[in-house]
Amino acid sequence: MSLIVFFMINFVGDPVDMLVNPESLPEEIERVRKDFGLDQPVYVQYWKFLQGAITGNLGNSFIFGRPALALIVERFPATLELATCALIIAIVVGLPLGIFAGLNPKSFGTRIIMSGSVLGISIPTFWLGLMMIIVFSVFLGWLPVSGRGEIGSFLGIRSSLFTFDGLLHLLMPATNLALFKIAMVIRLARAGTEEVMSYDFIKFARARGLPSQRIVRFHLLPNILIPIITVLAIEFGTLIAFATVTETIFAWPGLGKLVIDAIVNLDRPIVVAYLMFVVTLFLILNLIVDIMYAFLDPRVRVQGEN
Repeated sequence: MSLIVFFMINFVGDPVDMLVNPESLPEEIERVRKDFGLDQPVYVQYWKFLQGAITGNLGNSFIFGRPALALIVERFPATLELATCALIIAIVVGLPLGIFAGLNPKSFGTRIIMSGSVLGISIPTFWLGLMMIIVFSVFLGWLPVSGRGEIGSFLGIRSSLFTFDGLLHLLMPATNLALFKIAMVIRLARAGTEEVMSYDFIKFARARGLPSQRIVRFHLLPNILIPIITVLAIEFGTLIAFATVTETIFAWPGLGKLVIDAIVNLDRPIVVAYLMFVVTLFLILNLIVDIMYAFLDPRVRVQGEN
């Protein structure tokens, strides 16, 4: 992955063109190129990058003049905050609606819910974000247009979730980012509910006269959560890794905006560091999902004990 990105960015353009004045003398341009090590062959630059990556040094940003990994870590909390809120919104809204649609497949409410899920999948994120800004910020003046807002601190953790102004700034980008995930959770929950409700243990529980709420809570929900958690774990990684459109529209100071600026300015160390960070993130998320399986699926625990 790093090899492909490293060479592709090198072929896109020359970072020196972004670092110096176009009217600079050739001697000055060559000096800048030498200072950043861009005068060496690409394979030599990549070999030095690998040597530094082993020790955790992914190079310094051409634009910011700081370690690329430090910039990634600095911007990560804002993106994590946005992605977590979007995921929570998707679960809180999508899961009950999907279960309702699965339990009442022929009701009028289910038709409305499924029609809404189609809109959630079809509407482009950038268009929805712009419409939200026009309606809630420009016309109504209820919510701020952009930025992260005031950041509070609780137990040493700094987040915009701890201030009212920060919550107002977070509401629109989190909702915009969550809309597609809400539609996806609705469809997954509905399909899982319709499948599980046809199983024999559900019919047996109904025959025993168990209340519907107890059947849904203790028999239905644990069985439909397994595929949903698998998909949501991967989607959580995509929320963090590919929230670039939402962060750009709402000027959210996270990883997405940092990477977009890095690509525009051909800041290769940041782009490579970001992709390696994302790959590591997906590996960690897959590990967490495997651990959660042991708590959700009794068959996994039984196999482990045997």
